Amino acid sequence: MKILVFAHRLELGGTQATAIEMAARLRDRHGCRIVFHAGTGPLQDMLHDRGIDLAPSPDARFQPSLSRMRVLRDLVAREKPDLIHAWDAWQGIEAFCAVHMSMQVPLIISDMGMTLPHMLPRHVTTTFGVLAVHQQAQQQGWQRTAHLPLPVDLIRNDPEIIDQSEARRLMGVDPDDVLIVATARLTRGTTVQSLSHMIEAVRRLGRHLPLRLAIIGDGSARAEWQHMATRTNRELGRKAICLRGAMTDPRRAYAAADIVIGAGSSALRGMAFAKPVIVTGERGFARIFDPGTAAWFTANGLHGVGNGDDDGALRRLIRMLATRPRMRQRLGQFGRDHVARHHDLDRLSDDLARLCRMASDVPPQPTIGGAMRSAVIYLRERRFLALRRHDLGEA
Repeated sequence: MKILVFAHRLELGGTQATAIEMAARLRDRHGCRIVFHAGTGPLQDMLHDRGIDLAPSPDARFQPSLSRMRVLRDLVAREKPDLIHAWDAWQGIEAFCAVHMSMQVPLIISDMGMTLPHMLPRHVTTTFGVLAVHQQAQQQGWQRTAHLPLPVDLIRNDPEIIDQSEARRLMGVDPDDVLIVATARLTRGTTVQSLSHMIEAVRRLGRHLPLRLAIIGDGSARAEWQHMATRTNRELGRKAICLRGAMTDPRRAYAAADIVIGAGSSALRGMAFAKPVIVTGERGFARIFDPGTAAWFTANGLHGVGNGDDDGALRRLIRMLATRPRMRQRLGQFGRDHVARHHDLDRLSDDLARLCRMASDVPPQPTIGGAMRSAVIYLRERRFLALRRHDLGEA
């Protein structure tokens, strides 16, 4: 089977990395031929490492993009794939309009978001990364759906293949330090509230505990966050906080960590390295992944929304884990076992290969009614988005 994988720009992110890893497994494990179509970005290195060539798509400020759809049509006409696999809603909409309806090419859409994208056509085979979203789609009339969680390569992300002592040395960590590794986009706004809570926790707890915080990520406000980190380091009299920048391969950081803070794929990779994980989200959300929270996170995704009035929650969790090494070890093994049961890349690629075969065997059934429904919802949601930006002074 020849599959055209259609992803967004290859910037650092869980969905883009997942698209690459799944494509490589479909090729190596199931003999599929892969054409990878996406915008250029830092994860091209990951594509190169997996031996996958890139057919670049043009960048677009807004989606759906007519220029991207034209390039996609030309690529499909040239490559003649048996199936299009579109990652995330906007690529799904563009593939649906550009090639599924008019060229009758079978289509699978994979959406990893935390909410149901109502504008997607309901008759197209669609996978959802969050179980609760998948169940909601089924209740609302999606005809062919599946739950496809975020996968983790348990071979590449095995704590036994990276020397922890060497990794800690390369991270500049002393043997007695408690290293916290966190991933974050260094931008502004409420979405980075947890980052300020991390820095504040290290500032307060670092007076009595040997905490070190390594922040993995980059963004437009890096200078401001660096200023905050430098001020904290000066107050503590040591380099307690270090901005490590973006990493296309952060495995050494996870291997060196004592505690991992993150959400989504970064939380899963921390768990794969047998590290205790504090899952963070919006409005001060912070929970340890443990036997008491695992079922909730499995259903709702490794993310959450707090009530916004408890900026001490993260600090309390960091103190608890930092002072209890046996708890860290126990939770790390629990997380590794959970990932092996629910997020193994090999098993999930088998599930995806089966879905691809089923989708390619079903003749496309695009309907004018389904297309009009998607268009109406799209126009309505874009209108509300424009109003919201105007209210916020962003447009």
